[in-house]
Amino acid sequence: MSKPDTRPENPNFSSGPCAKRPGWTTDVLANAFVGRSHRSTEGKARLADLIARHRRLIQLPDDYRLAIVPASDTGAMELAMWSMLGQRGVDILAWESFGAGWKNDMVNQLKLDDLRAFEADYGLLPDLGQVDCDRDIVFTWNGTTSGVRVPDGDWIADDRAGLTICDATSAVFAMRLPWNKLDVVTWSWQKVLGGEAAHGMLALSPRAVARLESFVPPRPLPKIFRLVKGGKLDEGIFTGLTMNTPSMLAVEDCLDTLKWAESIGGLDALIGRSEANFAVIEGWVAARDWVEFLAKDPATRSCTSICLSLTDTVPLDPEARAAAPKRIADLLEETGAAMDIKHYRDAPPGLRIWGGSTVETANLKALLPWLDWAYDSVVKSNESVPNA
Repeated sequence: MSKPDTRPENPNFSSGPCAKRPGWTTDVLANAFVGRSHRSTEGKARLADLIARHRRLIQLPDDYRLAIVPASDTGAMELAMWSMLGQRGVDILAWESFGAGWKNDMVNQLKLDDLRAFEADYGLLPDLGQVDCDRDIVFTWNGTTSGVRVPDGDWIADDRAGLTICDATSAVFAMRLPWNKLDVVTWSWQKVLGGEAAHGMLALSPRAVARLESFVPPRPLPKIFRLVKGGKLDEGIFTGLTMNTPSMLAVEDCLDTLKWAESIGGLDALIGRSEANFAVIEGWVAARDWVEFLAKDPATRSCTSICLSLTDTVPLDPEARAAAPKRIADLLEETGAAMDIKHYRDAPPGLRIWGGSTVETANLKALLPWLDWAYDSVVKSNESVPNA
């Protein structure tokens, strides 16, 4: 196969930080509130505006609190776990690296006494019917490193006694979240919004607030994890009085993307763009015998972190098969056709292509012939290798 003539206009398909929104330039940062205190009147106003625009865009219920917190989605999840877990038993769901990381923290750092782990291999979901909604439940909505998401929230009881703590960092602006099923939801700016790192978002239901105000964790809490003062929620944190000093450059960048999202039609438009991107990849995979989705069940396939693997029909021995995806990704990066599409370091060998809403469908369509060409180039270079 000959090398394609046309490259994607934007070859950035990283799963985090993700591609900037279409038309983005550094000019959007011209009015950033730099060199001033984030606690000044204008500084607080911009942070409050960022929170308000998030609320409107994701259609967060009016009685949920929303805050900007340090250390990206990781900081938001750690804050939630350290502050709230331990009152009752916990069920952790893990089917890829981030869920496994939360489990390890619960075992090795929080040292929870009553912990049940429901795990599955990459490409699969654990049995959601095993969870006990009278216990706290911790899970990722979308497994960024496996391309596997939960299909819905029907498995979560409306009358649950426990809290649901959901890492939704690669789902919140690309998938419809059932807020009535979720008590704590975390995400970061650098995923679906294509923002810059180090800032996380924390949404709390009234039930989560009640837990914070009634439960004293049996462990010391770092200052950046403390949401309660004198037994009551520190409301200032949820109006823009952040726990630490945020980057006002990153704030300005995030505000720009939120305004862009509003201008194209809000959440429905963001979800539609991501699903359209997935449909392009889905149709291409269906017409190829050498590539398949890592996610086995079509109902669980992510429309953001699209993870692909080689099929059993690829004529390579096991060692060459394991190395082929990296060689494909490296070749595409060398040619400038696709950046950062290697599989996550803990995941099975494969390709991971971001299909979130900041990616233009036209760029994905332009990428597909390059994937075919790179695969053909890699396999031909291994023709002398016998089949396994």
